[in-house]
Amino acid sequence: MATPFHNGNGFSPHRRLPEAAPPHARRFWLHALLFVVTAASMTLAGATLAIETLPEPALPEPSSLLEAVLSFPIYYLASSWLLVNYVIAHPALLSQGAMFAGSLLAILSAHEAGHYFACHLYRVEASLPYFIPAPPLFLAGTFGAFIRIRSPIPSRRALFDIAVAGPLAGFAVAVPIAMAGVAIAQPALSRDFEPGTMIMLNDPLLMRAFGYLFGVELIHTQANPLYFAAWIGLLVTSLNLLPVGQLDGGHIVYALFGRRAHALFGKMAFGTVLLLALLGWEWHGTPSGLVYALLLLIILRLPHPPVMQEDDALGTTRTLLAWLTLAVFILCFLPFPISIR
Repeated sequence: MATPFHNGNGFSPHRRLPEAAPPHARRFWLHALLFVVTAASMTLAGATLAIETLPEPALPEPSSLLEAVLSFPIYYLASSWLLVNYVIAHPALLSQGAMFAGSLLAILSAHEAGHYFACHLYRVEASLPYFIPAPPLFLAGTFGAFIRIRSPIPSRRALFDIAVAGPLAGFAVAVPIAMAGVAIAQPALSRDFEPGTMIMLNDPLLMRAFGYLFGVELIHTQANPLYFAAWIGLLVTSLNLLPVGQLDGGHIVYALFGRRAHALFGKMAFGTVLLLALLGWEWHGTPSGLVYALLLLIILRLPHPPVMQEDDALGTTRTLLAWLTLAVFILCFLPFPISIR
């Protein structure tokens, strides 16, 4: 995920870096609590994905404007309560949810661990990952995770290594999960193609390649917990690699080309995502891309903090690693993730 930096003033390129401080015990409990709560919310989300028809509360029709306004939060709370009780009463759903949560948590944890250990390598002080739970009925059960970097980045090489370590580590874990999710996919039931509104998850190139490898037509299969976890993990990886602001892709572009190119790439990426969002609304019936375009606009307005040494060259190995990261982005990126028909 993105790694927010905190600006510092008065740093010299020749200043000796302090040793990174270990996580405080009190903070450790906060990170652990967030991890456990996120694991629970993701388990509920995974179980929800396995339910064919969600239970709905029986509520009276609103008779006034005030009741109509209050009916939305009341309906949501009642639906969430019914959903939790329904999942608890069906252990098979809990099993499906746990498989989804464990797989997606493995991808996100690997991503954040890549950033964290790269920071440790360069003696950059960073927090443990903050996992963010999501309330019931949200697709993934989480809003992701992030670490906070509390000390300056010593060089462009360090910035590059810290930035690429997360996506590459997360991708390495996502690959076998995606492979397993495609390999165990079962044919879709006939009722899945009955007339009506249908929400379809489009597949990135990596999963299509695995479908070709295993002889599986993904469009005609039922999604399973491993597939869902890999699909979300790959999508998150690609979105983080967009060259915007303080996203991982933004850090990589800054390390490769410098501040001016970073600003130019960010504007180009935002314009592209905005165009894809509008086309996705028109062609695929979903306005969800506009939400991410708005988030990118906010990220774009945040300045990228400087590094202590701006003039170091990345070298051949890191340039090749940058090409590898671009290949990962291409394998994961979806211009139109969801279609509603």
